[in-house]
Amino acid sequence: MAQALPPLADYDLLVIGGGINGAGIARDAAGRGLKVLLVERDDLAAHTSSASTKLIHGGLRYLEYYEFRLVREALQERERLIHIAPHISWPLRFVLPQPKGGRPGWMIRIGLWLYDHIGGKQTLPPSHGVDLRDPRWGAGLKPGLAKGFVYSDAWVDDARLVVLNAIDAAERGATIRTGVTATGAKIEDDHWLVDLSSAQGAEQVRARAVVNAAGPWVGAMLGAIPQAQAHGGIRLVKGSHIIVPRVYPGDHAFILQKQDGRIVFTIPYQNGFTLVGTTDLLVGEAERDAPKISAEEVDYLCATVNDYFEGQIAPDDVVSTYSGVRPLYDDGGADAKAITRDYVLKLGRESGPQVLSIFGGKLTTYRRLAEHALEMLEPFLPPMRGGWTGTAPLPGGDFTGGFAAFLADVRRRWPFLSAELAARLAHAYGSRIERILDDAQSLGDLGEDFGHGLYEAELRYLADREWAHTSADVLWRRSKLGLTAPPDMARRVDQWLEQNR
Repeated sequence: MAQALPPLADYDLLVIGGGINGAGIARDAAGRGLKVLLVERDDLAAHTSSASTKLIHGGLRYLEYYEFRLVREALQERERLIHIAPHISWPLRFVLPQPKGGRPGWMIRIGLWLYDHIGGKQTLPPSHGVDLRDPRWGAGLKPGLAKGFVYSDAWVDDARLVVLNAIDAAERGATIRTGVTATGAKIEDDHWLVDLSSAQGAEQVRARAVVNAAGPWVGAMLGAIPQAQAHGGIRLVKGSHIIVPRVYPGDHAFILQKQDGRIVFTIPYQNGFTLVGTTDLLVGEAERDAPKISAEEVDYLCATVNDYFEGQIAPDDVVSTYSGVRPLYDDGGADAKAITRDYVLKLGRESGPQVLSIFGGKLTTYRRLAEHALEMLEPFLPPMRGGWTGTAPLPGGDFTGGFAAFLADVRRRWPFLSAELAARLAHAYGSRIERILDDAQSLGDLGEDFGHGLYEAELRYLADREWAHTSADVLWRRSKLGLTAPPDMARRVDQWLEQNR
């Protein structure tokens, strides 16, 4: 989907950063009629936005820090997202065991009651107490755990959420360019003149306003725009996850309390695995570019699982890991787990061409963040239409009757697909699955088989429509096939992409 730019192309809005915040703002702005350019130096969702716990949630533990506005907004957004993206997000039940020495039962009951009601009318089932000796909820737990609670949140494919926002932005007129770095900007008359760099060389574009959605590099980007004011700073917090063979039966998640006040999630993951996370560690800029899990973090997550489950795990059981760095606004807190997860938006100028910097944020609230960003930028932009993203489905999410009925229709229409492949494609692409499968009558019609259900027809779609340029783009972000891929699969995918570039 490479789109050539003419010299000194003019835009209403230039968005720097292809994570969830940047993609969400680009989508919203394009749908309001603005001329938008988004640039991302690497791949969409290449960093923090693909290193999440993959939840759409209100943030139950944020109630302890009196983040009531954040929780309320997140719960409202959770409700919207499971309706506008039903293929990549769905409800998930969470079991919260009550161990000795954990938070008292009365505190948990009050917190869950607030969680059920603070966001207004919800369609997900409410919380309730459970007997963990019932195998429906407690299978796999150690025998000493008898009491607990169950509540609702939702799962999301984080990287695909980003990509779908970018696709919708592009289809509404935005220009999306990956592999392009914004290196600086200066004011020229009533516009920003922005310097860009890519493998094709250096260029400049003009924009009325700039959004600095560079994530962990938001401060560095501000430093490259000397005519913008810096506001406060950021705290870089690393969160790491491990993936292990399935620890317990059932399709529910667990939220595990630690004696240090932290919580750890265990979540069913990719048909046969359990995702465990996350940690919270303040880090410096040295870990920003390529964060990696430490041996201490692996031990910490393994020990948490072993405190609760009969099935014990060790570092040697870890199949895969990932880490991300969150750019949280520096509110002066000393404890990483207590730093606000709420987003903070800061204008960089009092008048004239404007730059807006994004600090913090959550997957769950990205859509509302985008609305707030455009509300703040409205005085500096051409007249635009009002908000629209609260009910408009993301690409592929426009089917009716629920996902189960949609999947059944996929199986009827393309009966040669295995149950596993049909489910993966239906979840990833929703109604747009037909753009890949079209009138295929057999697997042979899908072209070269790269293994693990990846065929040439899907790879071509990802390259042509979703800005996939490398095997990592395909196997780790636009799918999770890399988790079980044979050693030569990445090489073959890279070779195909290079030959068909």
